Amino acid sequence: MTDDVPAPVSLLIVDDHPVVRDGLGGMFRGADGFEVLGTASDGAEGVELALRRKPDVVLMDLRMPGTDGVTAIGELRRRGSTAHVLVLTTFDTDRDVLPAIEAGATGYLLKDAPREDLFRGVRAAARGESVLAPSVAARLLGRVRTPERDPLTDRELEVLKLVARGTTNREAAKTLFVSEATIKTHLLHLYAKLDVGDRAAAVAAAYERGLLTPGQLGEP
Repeated sequence: MTDDVPAPVSLLIVDDHPVVRDGLGGMFRGADGFEVLGTASDGAEGVELALRRKPDVVLMDLRMPGTDGVTAIGELRRRGSTAHVLVLTTFDTDRDVLPAIEAGATGYLLKDAPREDLFRGVRAAARGESVLAPSVAARLLGRVRTPERDPLTDRELEVLKLVARGTTNREAAKTLFVSEATIKTHLLHLYAKLDVGDRAAAVAAAYERGLLTPGQLGEP
């Protein structure tokens, strides 16, 4: 009498970089216990493919042109997909991790993880277990130990971006069609929420917390 051989874990790979899709596909196809059902180049394509093929696990990148990963995760949940989504990305800031988990991701791994960690992560995700990269787990634990300060409003974020671009209070007021006094009030609120005392420190704290990223400083 022989032991039953468990069914392979079926997965779908969603990433906008062809080299990444091909590399991950080849890696999992070459390993025992996995079946790659297909690949997709953006979130919208990934959602449709996942609903058709019904994989156990979707390996989901986050930052993609068109439909991003977080939007795709939410759409899968809204449309009743039973697939477990395992985020696989290069980003581990709060602005990436938290929305993905809140949208319904089962786990969050980084692309520099060793292949054995990826294999273990996909198997665990298929069982519905939470999978977190060590840096992500540490970040989430830190947030539990130190509750987040009041979040910035959309207007405060607009002011923060202008400050990071080096605009004066007068220039910011003209850009946002408000008075200089209003800009000064927003800055005081920013300083209090970020626990800083001046414009430079506010920008530095915003980058550190993932509120601002390089290349994000276009028009508000």
